[in-house]
Amino acid sequence: MNKKIVIRILLALAAYGVFVALVVTFYDDSPANMEWRDRENYNSQFIGKLKLEELTFEQAITELGSPDITEAKKVKKTNYQVMFYRTQHVKSDGITTQDECTALLFKNDILNGIGNTAYEQFLSL
Repeated sequence: MNKKIVIRILLALAAYGVFVALVVTFYDDSPANMEWRDRENYNSQFIGKLKLEELTFEQAITELGSPDITEAKKVKKTNYQVMFYRTQHVKSDGITTQDECTALLFKNDILNGIGNTAYEQFLSL
């Protein structure tokens, strides 16, 4: 093989390696930076894998970002917070509503409920 071709191939591979390293280092792929369709899919897949009492409030914020809607209350000495994350598109109006979201209920910062029943539990407290 011609020496010039080998050098060009090596230079192209080196440039590609630098590009990949820059993307991995500087690209922020947090849910907050995703397009709404990608974020919905990500939220839905992540929430679908959750198990009760295995996720903390802080882990939810780290993995899913800020909730679209949130409510909280204290009953006696127990803190309850329900966070809604958008998981399904219903209406193109630019407003995220509860029917487009999945609820996560946290009791003293530990996941205690998921979905419609979680919000019903929260309301009945």
